[in-house]
Amino acid sequence: MSADVTVVVVAYSPGHHLDDFLDSLCRATLERPQVLVVDNGSTDGSTDRAAQRPGVELIRSGSNLGFGAAANIGIERVTTTWVLVANPDVVWGSGSFDTLLDVASRWPQAAAIGPAIVTPEGDLYPSARQLPSLGTGVGHAILGAVWPGNPWTRAYRAEQGSVEERTTGWISGSCMLLRRDVLEQKGAFDPGFFMYFEDVDLCTRLHDAGYDVVYAPDSVVTHHQGHAANREPGRMVTEHHRSAYRYLAGRYRGARWLPVRLALRAGLAARSAFAQRSAKVRGGAPPQRSAAELGVLEQETDS
Repeated sequence: MSADVTVVVVAYSPGHHLDDFLDSLCRATLERPQVLVVDNGSTDGSTDRAAQRPGVELIRSGSNLGFGAAANIGIERVTTTWVLVANPDVVWGSGSFDTLLDVASRWPQAAAIGPAIVTPEGDLYPSARQLPSLGTGVGHAILGAVWPGNPWTRAYRAEQGSVEERTTGWISGSCMLLRRDVLEQKGAFDPGFFMYFEDVDLCTRLHDAGYDVVYAPDSVVTHHQGHAANREPGRMVTEHHRSAYRYLAGRYRGARWLPVRLALRAGLAARSAFAQRSAKVRGGAPPQRSAAELGVLEQETDS
């Protein structure tokens, strides 16, 4: 049986993570969706190994294009109604893939749907956040690492209240279900973001076009973050801050916002330099809530 969804995985020497992704996908769905692995220049043989599996197609990008540009290569080949874009270091919970598709059927205006993301340590990662503004963005950037519970970080990460299915500002690009026809009309990922904020930018454009972005916590995945970024932490710090500026500058355009953009550029450059020297700042604000306490892991077990 084939599902009306195609999986696009962007890989950069993911090692065993890609094997774990594909193994867990078999337990996450009764369907057998096609999987497109877009190889961003892997050298560890993992993508060649994946290509030996039934239903997996390997696409070589030719070099490390970044997440968004590589994902777009896969998305362009998709003909199904839905496309699931994911990192290879995601492990699917039992039934979690089918649960995402069930949620999609309940939200006809949804163009992006994301699961609950749990860290290997059992914390609930704040993957459904408000769209960043100048106020919340600056407060979170300055205080998040040293005071994780500050009001700006809590507001931005929407950590108050219960975990429930709802609309949200943006969902993590590490695992997101997307409407293919909407991407064709409104554009997929902006390749100008090498890494980071390409998911924020896409969700912002979907909101601007009148579509919903939905958080689906009954679907649970575990994300082993940083398997690629940790190889070049200095570069990734630079890319994170460059992407933050690109996103915010795009939202505050025009001559009247020029002083704000100049201040943003200077402030983010200073924070980037500080983060290069401080592992705590580089790591950002840690998750504040246990997945088990909130019942998320029980949902995964019972599904």
